[in-house]
Amino acid sequence: MTTIQITIPEEVLISLKATPDNLSRELCLLAALKLFELGRLSSGRAAQLAGLSRVEFLNSLGRYQVSPFALSAEELAQDVQNA
Repeated sequence: MTTIQITIPEEVLISLKATPDNLSRELCLLAALKLFELGRLSSGRAAQLAGLSRVEFLNSLGRYQVSPFALSAEELAQDVQNA
C-alpha cells in the first residue's frame, strides 16, 4: 500500500468540524466517487480506495448523487429508443 500526504490548513479542519482521521476517510471516499463517476476506476477499485466493501461503496453512490450506471443520459436514451 502507498501513502500519500496532503497538507490541510487547520482552518479547513475547524470549518468542517473534522478531525484529520475523519477528513482523510471522507477525502478518500470523495476521490473514489469522482474517479468512479469519471470512469477511471471500477466500482471494486473505487471501493478499495474508499476503504469500503463494494456493496457499501455502491450504496454510498446515492448519497452523493452519483449514478451507478456508466452510460451517459444520451446513451441511456438511445438504449431506450432501441429497445
